[in-house]
This record gives sequence, structure tokens and C-alpha cells, in this order.
Amino acid sequence: MITRDIDAFSRHVRTLAHDFGPPTARAAFLVAPDGFRLASESATDNRYMASHAAFDPARASHEHRELHRALAQVVPTICFPGDPEAPDALFPNNVFATAANGRYIVGRMRHPVRQREAQREDIRAFFAGVLDYAEIDLSLQPHACELTGALVIDRARGIGWCGLSERCDEDGARAMHEAFGLRATLMFDLAPGEYHTNVVLAVLAGRAALVCPRGFADERVVEAIAVAYAPHAIVLSDAEHAGFAGNAIALSHDVAWMSEGAANTLSPATRAAITHAGFALKTVPMAAIEAAGGSLRCCVGEVF
Repeated sequence: MITRDIDAFSRHVRTLAHDFGPPTARAAFLVAPDGFRLASESATDNRYMASHAAFDPARASHEHRELHRALAQVVPTICFPGDPEAPDALFPNNVFATAANGRYIVGRMRHPVRQREAQREDIRAFFAGVLDYAEIDLSLQPHACELTGALVIDRARGIGWCGLSERCDEDGARAMHEAFGLRATLMFDLAPGEYHTNVVLAVLAGRAALVCPRGFADERVVEAIAVAYAPHAIVLSDAEHAGFAGNAIALSHDVAWMSEGAANTLSPATRAAITHAGFALKTVPMAAIEAAGGSLRCCVGEVF
């Protein structure tokens, strides 16, 4: 099922067991922030990006190394070199993703500055040649589909939450639904000014969700998320939303990751709710990287 019908989607989701696949990745991959600078094309529809003066390449590289070191304590984590001509390449989850049945997917980016990332032969060779994954290349079709930026996936049940914006249209959503082989995907409009779903929604190990209500054009989508992940649907405040607390990830069943700045915005109630859902919270300083309009989850590609 792929639909905009919230009620039909919610009824179907209630029938789905947690048996679609592993709820968390078996490995992760990063791309180094080489050439880190303001990408003017991306800035046209990413309101989270800072001005040129706020970009600090040396500090961003240090933060990224610390992220690599931290995640490697949880899952095997590799880092590909960056491309000085691709300043957004440190957010690879928009371009490359994997499915649990031995496939890797290449997304279609909206902006030309990011479309060149999809042509990385070294990353393609890693998935196809080293891991022997079959390729699904969506990069040459005309519809924007920025993978796990636009599509937040519950890997345990095979559920997709796909926010539509300039970075993903309905045809792109359908292409991703098929590529990931999902059981059910809900398409919905993001609020004006939002560019990616994974900034306003995180599904943690298939059993909890962090959701930013102001990121959704229709509050009924937020209600559907709350029902799907009750009693562990954690609604974030505007301050938590602005601090990138919704841009979180779980790479194991018991640890949730977000940036240090995001964690500093959390209320005591939110922290307690994360703990109640069975997660310890770990953080990495990412203030320099966040100038580029993304945070910790945006940096992490998952290998299923």
C-alpha cells in the first residue's frame, strides 16, 4: 500500500507485525566533509542552513571524525572520502541507501550540486562489488526522491513515512516505496519551509518515534504517528525541533543518537520519555556541521 489516505494507512499498519526485517542497521557509512562550505543551490530550500560566514571546515572535519569514532563503538562504520566539488556530500543518506534483502538504492537529488554525488563509482563499487548488493538506480529518472531524507522507514514493520516537498514528489515516493519493498507508505505534505522528513521525524528501532508537529502540514499525520508508536511516540517542542532533536537515529536496540546541541534542547520530560522507551541517549558535538542544514542522522548511511 502507498497512499495519502491517513485512515486507510493507519488501519493497515495495525495489521503489520514486527517481522519485516532487522529494526536497526548492521553497519553504517559516512562521507567526510571535504570541501565543506555553503552550497548555494541547497540553501534555496533548506532554511536550516547558516550563512557563509558560519561555516568552519576544520571544526566540521573534527566533529565528523568524532562521529565516526563514536558510531564505530556500536556498529562497524566506514568513511568514504569527500568530494571538494560536492559540499553537501557529508549527508550521504539522501543519495545512497540499502534494503535488507541485499539491494542498494541510488536516489535522485533535486539540485545539480548533489546529483553528482550519485555518480560516485567508489561507493557504488563498495555496495555492488564488495557487498554484492543488487543496484536499483533511481538517479536517472526525473522525479526527486532523496531517499532516507524524505522517507523515514520503520524497518521492523516495513512502514514508510514520506514527506513531500521540493525534495520528493509523489512519483519519487512511489519509486522509493517499490525500491525498498515496503509494505505500507504514507505520503503527506511537509509544512512550508521543511525540506526533509528526517528533520521532523525519527523512528527508533521500530518501537519509538520522535515527532515535531510543526513540521507537518496536516496534524492528522502527527496523530497517526502517535497511534502507531504508542506508548513511545514522543512529541517534541518547537525549541527541540529547531535544535535538530528530530534528526536522531538508533543503530542498536538500546541507544539513540543525536547531536550534542539537539540534546541540550531536550526537556526533562522528553529525556524521561526516551529512557522509558528503552534507550540511552548518546551525543556528539556537531555545531559546525549543523551550519550546513543537517545534523547527526543526516550524516549516517545505514547498511542493512
